[in-house]
Amino acid sequence: MTRKPTVAVLFGGRSSEHGVSCVTAGGVLGAIDRDRYDVVAVGITREGRWTRASTDPSDWRIVDGIMPSVTDEGPTILPPRQVGDPEWRSDDGASVVPIGAIDAVFPLLHGPYGEDGTIQGALELVDVRYVGSGVLASAVGMDKQFMKAAFVDAGLPVAPGIVLQPGQSVASRMPELEALGLPVFVKPARAGSSMGISKVTSWDQLQAAVADAVKHDPKVLIEAGIVGREIETAVLATAGDVRTSPQGEIVTGGDHAFYDFEAKYLDESHVQLLCPTLLDDLVAGQVADYARRAFLAVGAEGLARVDCFVAADGTVTVNEINTMPGFTTTSMYPRMWAAAGIAYPELVEALIQEALARPLGLR
Repeated sequence: MTRKPTVAVLFGGRSSEHGVSCVTAGGVLGAIDRDRYDVVAVGITREGRWTRASTDPSDWRIVDGIMPSVTDEGPTILPPRQVGDPEWRSDDGASVVPIGAIDAVFPLLHGPYGEDGTIQGALELVDVRYVGSGVLASAVGMDKQFMKAAFVDAGLPVAPGIVLQPGQSVASRMPELEALGLPVFVKPARAGSSMGISKVTSWDQLQAAVADAVKHDPKVLIEAGIVGREIETAVLATAGDVRTSPQGEIVTGGDHAFYDFEAKYLDESHVQLLCPTLLDDLVAGQVADYARRAFLAVGAEGLARVDCFVAADGTVTVNEINTMPGFTTTSMYPRMWAAAGIAYPELVEALIQEALARPLGLR
């Protein structure tokens, strides 16, 4: 009797997006067809310990505004030791127990130490298949400095910006910063979920904004503010076919000057996620084209979400690509595909099948 493929859902991690990753894992765990796959949940604690975690989706929900977290209670999970040894193991401190081979990993880590190519590299070292982009695309997609360089090389329009390298002072770049004009957005160069991002409307706010961004990453990007609608596009690449979804739009209200972390995850009452949204056909076509080109520019695989700004005159500016976007049942990525007729479980299934079909080694 042929065994079912085993899928490991990997989440948590050391980044500031630990909680977001756990919520995303809950969505995916609830969507995987347990009749088709055996599922192993591997949580990574904030300190970096790999542990056997619950496969119950309800254990990974936001409760009373508090994000879930991987606790240091389960047995340690040990990945394969080398190529040719596919065995994963569980160590409870008293004995090491075989788990078996993992056929594919769904790495739902957001931010550094996961989404940035590090976990992809670890899996590549021992020939383990996984969902999503490889090492280089993940690294480029995480670092906004190099992401923007890849976009510019592909002929895509981006917002002008200045990068403060680790330890570089604001004062040393002030003439260039002033040339950007106000407002500017200050962002950690290698973080996501809108953490550490500030909108600066007066230069006397800049130093504090940079200090906040540095809490998440020593490298900081300062971008000229773009006035426009925030439009997102989901990209899905399976069997060599790169498809784009209907566009979604984010409209914020209340005290949110932009789509910040609170608006994304904790204050849904002041956020509208419109999908599909209304765009002129020509503009919608250009947004879709830019999303596909952005995906190819960084060498992405499997899935990504591309975010753009659309100005009142129809001008489109590419903001960023997320190679492992939020994947809860209410996140924009699955919602945009739902608008195209692809349900959440079907989307998860397509990504797992794509991972299972990938050749190992360089591709």
